[in-house]
Parts: sequence; C-alpha cells; structure tokens
Amino acid sequence: MPLAVYILGLSVFALGTSEFMLSGLLPPIADDMNVSIPRAGLLISAFAIGMVIGAPLLAVATLRLPRRTTLIALISVFGLGQVAGALAPTYEVLFVSRVVSAFACAGFWAVGAAVAIAMVPVNARARAMAVMIGGLSIANVLGVPLGAFLGGNLGWRSAFWAVGAASAVALAGVMTLIPRIPVPDEKPQLRREVGIYRDRQVWLSIVITALAAGGVFCAFSYLAPLLTDVAGLDSGWVPTVLALFGIGALIGTTIGGRVADAHLFGVLLSGIAASTVFLAALALFASNQAAVITLSFLLGLSAFYTAPALNARMFNVAGAAPTLAGATTTAAFNLGNTGGPWLGGAVIDADFGFGATAWAGAAMTVAALVAVVVSLRLQRARGAATRLIATGAVVQDAAMEGTAAQGAAMEGTAAQGTAVEGAPAQGAPAQGTAVESADCATG
Repeated sequence: MPLAVYILGLSVFALGTSEFMLSGLLPPIADDMNVSIPRAGLLISAFAIGMVIGAPLLAVATLRLPRRTTLIALISVFGLGQVAGALAPTYEVLFVSRVVSAFACAGFWAVGAAVAIAMVPVNARARAMAVMIGGLSIANVLGVPLGAFLGGNLGWRSAFWAVGAASAVALAGVMTLIPRIPVPDEKPQLRREVGIYRDRQVWLSIVITALAAGGVFCAFSYLAPLLTDVAGLDSGWVPTVLALFGIGALIGTTIGGRVADAHLFGVLLSGIAASTVFLAALALFASNQAAVITLSFLLGLSAFYTAPALNARMFNVAGAAPTLAGATTTAAFNLGNTGGPWLGGAVIDADFGFGATAWAGAAMTVAALVAVVVSLRLQRARGAATRLIATGAVVQDAAMEGTAAQGAAMEGTAAQGTAVEGAPAQGAPAQGTAVESADCATG
C-alpha cells in the first residue's frame, strides 16, 4: 500500500474526531448554549448536512484542479473552522462553523478517496478505503473519547482547540508527504462524471449507505445521555464506552477491508444484519449497564465492518467517475448522519426516551437490508443477461462458421462432381479418335 494512502488515513483522524466528538459533548454544549439536548444534537446534523452538500459540490468545483493543492486548501479551511467553533459566542455561530468545517471535510474525503483509489489496483480498493476509514476508527478509539474527556474537565471548547491542533499536524503531513499527482492527459469531463446518476445501482448504493449509517448514528449520537440517564452510569464512563465503540470500529474496519474485495455482498448483508440485531438488543437492554457497554463495542464493530464494502461498492458501480463517486459516497454516509440524529431527536422529543433511538435505528438498518437484496438481485439479473447475450453471440458465431463450412463442403463436392463429369467427356473423344486411327491404319 503506498505511503500516501496512510497519510490520508492519518488526516482523516482529525476530520473524524471533529465529526463524531459531539456525541460525547452534547450535555455540556447544551448547558453552555442554553439549548435542549435534541437541539444540540442538530449540530451533528449540521455537520452532516454540510458534508452532503459539500461533497459533490466541491468535487465538481475542484475536478480539474491539482489534487495535492486541493487537499492542502481543504484541510486548512477545516482547521480554521475548528478555531471558529472554539470561539463561537452563540449557538448560531457554532452551527455555522460546523457547516463550514463540514464542507471542507467533505471535499477532503471526496478528493482523498479518489486519490487513494487511483494509487492502487482494482482488487485492492476496499483495502485502500479501509486504511482511510481506519483513520476514522482511530478517531473513535482515541479522538472522540479524548474530546469527551477534555469537554468534561476543561470545557467543550478545549476539544475544538485540540482538533484544530490536530488539523495543523495533518496539514503538515499532506504538504510534506503527499506526492504531486500529475494532471491526466485527458481532463475529467463533468458530463461523463454526472452520467453515473443514470445507473439504478448508483442510487441503490446511496440508499444502502445512507440507511446503514443513519441507523447506527440514530442511536450513537445520543449514546452519552443513554449511558448516564438510562443505564445509570457515571459521566466518567462516557469516554471509556466511546473508546470501546472505537476499538470495535477499528477491528471491524480491518476485517471488513480484508474480506470485502472478495465477498462484497456477503459483508454488506452480514454486517447490516448484525447492526440490526445489536440495535434491537440495545433498545431492549438499555437499562442494563453491562449490556450497554458490550453492545456499544459490538455496534462499532458491525458498523465499520460494512464501511469498506459500502465505499468499494460505489466505486465499482461508478468507476467511470472516481472523483464524483468518492463525493457521492461521502454524501450518502452523511445523509445517514443527518437523518439518523434527526430521527433520534424526534423520538426523544416525542417522549419515547433515549433508548427508543435504538429502535428507530434498527428500522433504518432493516430498510438498508431490503435495498441490499434488491441491488444483489439486479446485479444477478444483469449478469445473467450479459451471459445470455454472450452465449447467444457464441452460438451465432458457431452457426455462421458451421454454415460457412457446410457451404465450403458443398462447393468442394460440386467441384469434385464437375471434375468427374469432365473426365469421360474429355476421354471419349480421345478414345474415339484412337479407334478411328486404328481402323484407318488397318484399312
């Protein structure tokens, strides 16, 4: 695996920490900004909305720009967004800073994914994406719990300052270690890239990714209050449980990245089914401390086990447009990260409780499973049609060759018959002439 792919993974650590750390900071942010926890949860949705809009928009806007320069610009804007969040005097300013940071994060993900995919062969795409997603997993193992720890001890703003510092380190790594990627001889064509959206499988991949991600983050976004208010754990446990989720995510990413290239649909079906079971169990046993801690780990494992396959699937069905494919995957994940927390907040506002967010998430993952089955059947039908066409072409070619051979044989037979008929015709006069000559000589 090229070194540049690992550098991209390290950069994603800073991005992922910022994206997910709010799950452990919602109570202190809500108290400081004088808003409810569901409204504070909208900051997670704000980041996701910025990712949804920013990923395709920036992918198109930077389509013909040098990749390395684009990555440098985007990670710089992202870092400034963290500083703005740390200094935000009101909820509205914090909300806007999250959207701006999300735009830059989305662009980095889209361009970075396209760069990573371009540097490896087709049969290593899932592994390359696993390296990048591994940065996200490490963010959940280290960054998110550290953010929760800082928020609980030094105030939530300190977590934003820490991510800003991590962004500066990421910027240094991109500037010094990411190679200059040559501009292709044939510049990317926007019309050709946008053409991927005519494929039903692309839209199915978007739906699957959004529902699978949304189902998990419908519950994960409100994990901190679920741990303290429902399970009865001390707030000091929140960083530890978030770290367990991250450890599960890291293990899941590693396993999924190794298996998905050979068994993509198997990973999707088994991983999303497992997330559904774990979410249902979390809803049922939300008041059991041991069960909640264990299920947090398992949910991280199942969610990130499917992530490399979800990414690779989009690049497989939209291979003609790698940059926009990366942007579309990013947007799809964050459609889920928008819809999931929103649905969870709606469930909480309806007084169903924090535990009910897991039931809502399970409903989303069930819908994702249905979409996977539909996609698999369409692919098998398309493959069968392709084989049928190929078989028909072979049969037609064989028939044409057989007809040609039969024609050649008939022509050969005709020629042979002509030769046979011609032999007596030529021989008879000669024989007659010889007889006549003999008679003349005798006479």
